[in-house]
Amino acid sequence: MGLLPSLMNVTVPLFKEMMVSRNFLASENRRSVACIISDGVFSFAIDFAIEKGISIVYFRTISACSFWAYFRIHELIEADELPVKGKGMDLLVKRLPGTEGFLRRRDLPGFCRVDYIDEPKLQGIKFETRQTARAHAAILNTFEDLEGPILSHIRTQIPNLYSIGPLHSLLKSRLETTTKEFSESSGSLWEEDRSCLTWLDSQPPKSVIYVSFGSITIVTRDQLLEFWYGLVNSGQRFLWVMRPDSITGNDGESQIPTELEEATKARGYTVDWAPQEEVLNHPAIGGFVTHSGWNSTLESIVAGVPMICWPYFADQTTNSRFVSEVWEIGLDMKDTCDRVVIEKMVREVMDVKKEEFLERADQLAKLARKSVSEGGSSCCNFERFVEYISGWNSTLESIVAGVPMTCWSYYADQQVNSRLVGEVWKIGMDTKDTCDRVMVEKMIGDLMGVTRDEFFRSANQRAKLARRSVAEGGSPYCSLDRWIEDTKLMTHDK
Repeated sequence: MGLLPSLMNVTVPLFKEMMVSRNFLASENRRSVACIISDGVFSFAIDFAIEKGISIVYFRTISACSFWAYFRIHELIEADELPVKGKGMDLLVKRLPGTEGFLRRRDLPGFCRVDYIDEPKLQGIKFETRQTARAHAAILNTFEDLEGPILSHIRTQIPNLYSIGPLHSLLKSRLETTTKEFSESSGSLWEEDRSCLTWLDSQPPKSVIYVSFGSITIVTRDQLLEFWYGLVNSGQRFLWVMRPDSITGNDGESQIPTELEEATKARGYTVDWAPQEEVLNHPAIGGFVTHSGWNSTLESIVAGVPMICWPYFADQTTNSRFVSEVWEIGLDMKDTCDRVVIEKMVREVMDVKKEEFLERADQLAKLARKSVSEGGSSCCNFERFVEYISGWNSTLESIVAGVPMTCWSYYADQQVNSRLVGEVWKIGMDTKDTCDRVMVEKMIGDLMGVTRDEFFRSANQRAKLARRSVAEGGSPYCSLDRWIEDTKLMTHDK
């Protein structure tokens, strides 16, 4: 059974069970959750949300350019540009608006490389991607200055689209505006070896090329040796991340070869896993040999590090083409693994065209950082998205329902609202400008325990006033009547 069908079989019943057991659905005495934010490949979530009358937002974790390619699979099949195979790999794609003149068939996402158009993985991706258009909104981890033209094309099909990336930079930017210090977080499944940072400290500026193929890519022993010879023959210093499970050979061995460890002692350093963001932002790093996963690509862009792309599967084959041909911040080495080519590309990025690549990468890094700063496109889009799913409406809904609040205001009117909730209406507490576990624990404890009755009494009084206000004779009821009459008079006068 394929991955997607298996995932659905397991996830759908668990998702429905969670929604019921956690009391997320509406009942006689309880409101439903306001919004579901789902991974874009979980199409079952939208059917469930529509059935229950809940807003749904899809979060697509891939690049806009690869998402657009997936979205247009139907048109590409109709134009006989799919499936991708044989000698036609280098033909330009014609039915993907916004990519004319540079995107080849071999640059389409890896799932397009099938023998027949009815293969389950192609049809599954086609179906799941199209479901995004049914959602109330969609989120993409990108920014306007990077993929603006492609985003414009996507918005013709999905108007309510929010580009809010790079998310790792947006997170830091938001935290820096509210707290002086915050801890780095890592979603890695591997333990980071921080000794590589000490090694980098002893290297000259922009002298080291960083090599990492992410958490999934598997290389054969032959491919490993091609990269090794290419790196060593280039004469450049290198930091190589080699996961213990990343190497396969005819004998099934997955250990780092002894000869690799010996040969890298002079000017190389290897680790099982590295703190990638810190590595990419280290002054000694001058280039990045990458599998072109979207998170790695964005991290490299933000750090201003040129790339040599060796894509493995999925969206990576499209990302690598945009890196080399559109953003011009690196080279694309897809579909080949040859020591001569590797040596040549490493020399080009680290020596021959070093200044050219660094200058362009620095320009794009500045645009990335600007996008998540106050007033930047991603910052504003994120604020719009938050307003879309929360804001004053949430406060009013809670008041009408008689539910006390703990307020962690984010921006705009919310800071004022939270103060009124805590100090004027006495129906909750205000936690603005802090994000501390002890404080959160105390406030929730007070709200739900120590002062529970007091808050519920006050909230219930406010709820009665709110409901009375919209009943016949209430102030908003009368105001609406007056507004209707005034509108009629103005219309009549015209």
